Amino acid sequence: MTTPTPHPPHASAVPPAVSPPAPPSAPPAASPSASSAAPSPGPGGGLGRRLLLLLSVACAVAVGNLYFPQAIGPLIASDLGVPADSAATVVTATQIGYTAGMVLLVPLGDRVRHRTLLVVLLALTGVALLAAGCAPALAPLAGASALVGLCTVAAQVISPLAAGLVAPDRRGEVVGTLLSGSTGGMLLARTFGGSLGEWLGWRAPYLVAAVTVLLLAAVMACAVPVTEPSPEAVRRPYPAYLAEPFRLLRTEPELRRSCWYQATVFGGFSAVWTCLALLLTGPAYGLGAHAVGLLALVGAATMLATPGIGRLTDRHGPRPVNLAALLGTLLAAGVLLGGSAGGARGLVALTAGTLLLDLAMQAGMVANKTRVYALRDDARSRLNTAYMTCGYLGGTLGSWLGLRAHAAFGWPGVCALTALLAVVALARLLVPSGAERPAAPA
Repeated sequence: MTTPTPHPPHASAVPPAVSPPAPPSAPPAASPSASSAAPSPGPGGGLGRRLLLLLSVACAVAVGNLYFPQAIGPLIASDLGVPADSAATVVTATQIGYTAGMVLLVPLGDRVRHRTLLVVLLALTGVALLAAGCAPALAPLAGASALVGLCTVAAQVISPLAAGLVAPDRRGEVVGTLLSGSTGGMLLARTFGGSLGEWLGWRAPYLVAAVTVLLLAAVMACAVPVTEPSPEAVRRPYPAYLAEPFRLLRTEPELRRSCWYQATVFGGFSAVWTCLALLLTGPAYGLGAHAVGLLALVGAATMLATPGIGRLTDRHGPRPVNLAALLGTLLAAGVLLGGSAGGARGLVALTAGTLLLDLAMQAGMVANKTRVYALRDDARSRLNTAYMTCGYLGGTLGSWLGLRAHAAFGWPGVCALTALLAVVALARLLVPSGAERPAAPA
């Protein structure tokens, strides 16, 4: 959700000195960047279809735990006898916990065996979900929800694991497949939580999710291969891992590039979806809040597209896919502008625009993660922490700016903000990094 470089570097005009060939019996030297942090891919790439499907399901379940509470807030408020805005603190607590888990736990994927870390995280998530489902009042429910968010970062541990289990020319496809699972979990979780909650009460989604996660932990304990972190990673103290993502941002220009693309595109994406409810429930349409949920289901089409986008990334490299994603975001902003008209024509514009925006955002995510995972084999979890944190901050800022643009200029202001963020990212794309600049002539 890779080749180290999209294209081979240009050959120098002066032929390099030829070293004497190694004896036939000598094994090939190991790459200095390769470590025992990830197993070497086997002939089949080290990651079979069955295991990839299991990991995708795990991503869906983990991400779903973040979203199903959003659908049962009114049920919680009614049963516990609290105001609806107070019940919304459950969702806030889950998001705060998830942010903390990204910073505090995901970097441990470079220091601890992936299987051990995944099983422990899933088991703790299951226990926290059980505690939430049995909570007698809002305060313990919010506390349990924060623990759910803290531990349900399995998807961010799985992605670096899977990237290390396959050959570089398959990483884009694998990242895209895992992203399909995460998207499915996000889209289906609200339906699952709302439907089951209406039928059996708000506790039922928590209890069913707890049983599902605990069963998944047992399966993962048997199915996920053992990976050994490098000795250097094991010796490093835990506090050093908390600062490492910031150091990587300072020292890895391609990581900064990917973070910039993700922060800007996700910022525009968040601005649109934050303000879409205001547009649909406003005078231009006069629809209910359920219309936003129905429109969000259009994004399910991207689940089918992301594996193909990953294969394109493997074939052509991340940069062309990033370019297509940014141009798609710019085009989506223009199409979404037609939603200002209201009526059937406006709904068609909103449907087409949100679908294009979803697809562009997912394509950029696949390309960015493929680039990031190619930087250092021994630090993929820390790289992922830096990348996802920047993207999350970009989305938060985009939501804030979107609300202010909507208040000042209405829906056209939101579309203009999305287009501006895409242009800013395109400007960065067209400026080559030091690694991409051609060498000065001798």
